[in-house]
This record gives sequence, C-alpha cells and structure tokens, in this order.
Amino acid sequence: MKRRNLKILLWLAVAFFAWFVIVGVMIWSFGGKDHSKGSDCIIVLGAAAHGDKPSPVFEERIRHAIALFQQGEASMIIFTGGYGDGASHAESEVGVSFAVAEGVSKSALLMETKSRTTHQNLVEAKCLMDSTGLKTAIIVSDPLHLKRASVMAGDLGISAVTSPTPTSRYRSLRTKLGFLVREVYFYNHYVVTGD
Repeated sequence: MKRRNLKILLWLAVAFFAWFVIVGVMIWSFGGKDHSKGSDCIIVLGAAAHGDKPSPVFEERIRHAIALFQQGEASMIIFTGGYGDGASHAESEVGVSFAVAEGVSKSALLMETKSRTTHQNLVEAKCLMDSTGLKTAIIVSDPLHLKRASVMAGDLGISAVTSPTPTSRYRSLRTKLGFLVREVYFYNHYVVTGD
C-alpha cells in the first residue's frame, strides 16, 4: 500500500512539474511575438512609479506605446494604474505626463487611477473603451506578462492583440526566469480563481 501511494505521489509530482513547464513555455513563446495591428487604442498596463517618474519597467512600456502611436497603429493611448502604497502620483498620471513631454497630444490620452492589479487595469480600461466607443486595442507590457493579460482581456470581452516591449529591465537569463516563475504562478492563480 505504501509503495502504491508513493507511486501515485510521484506521478502527481511529475504531472504538476510537466504542467508548469508547459505553461512556462506557452508564456515565453507568446511573449516573444508582436501581434500588434491597427486598433482603436493602445492599453498600457500599469507598473511602479517613483514619485512623478516612471520606474524603468514602466518607462519601457510607455515608450513602446508612444512608438506604436507614432507609427499610426492607434489614435488613442489608455494609461492604467492607480496609486501604490504611499505614492504621491498614480501610475497612469505619470504615464500621461511622460507621454505629453514626449510630444503626444493630451487629447489622444485617457487614464484611470483606480486599478492596482493587471485584472483591474483591464477592467478599468474596458470601462474607458466602452464610454468612448473604442472597440479594439493593443495591450502593451513586458513580454512575459502578455499571455496572462491576453487571456484576461478575452474573458472581459476586450477585442485585443498584444505588443511586447522590445527592451526590458529583465535582460539576464536569471531575471527572465524569475519573472517567468512569477508569471506561471499568477497565470495558474487566475485560471483557478479568476482574479
């Protein structure tokens, strides 16, 4: 009986590991491709801001969204992200200020200041899209973040494609693997809990 239980546990461990590997490969592969196409707007997923300055990760997302906008891929940019703990500025406010300083007209920018998570980013972006008649979107974030964001967007009824930042703070294999492990966890968490 003990041997049988051990065998079952071993197979469960193998299945668990295999699932994580499959999800990891799927996330890595998806994030390595730019799926952008002409859309109504660009959704920039929030990331940390330090006072009135974007973190390096957030700055890469903002710059990529501006590049897509300047290439004519969309006529509006939606910045998402609320106030972090003790923050003086919402992430989205920092994004808007940065974009304006880079020459983007304020009339082409929308923002929300409530969200704190990826799911909330997309819920609030959907509200802005619905209220302004925007139907399609390009979601911009770090490559390994986009599979989860794409699934969430689909579940929320957002017609969206994704475009990864071409450069990232996550350059070394070590930092990429750390981010990947985190994303595998959060992807599975979303599949199980819907949050």
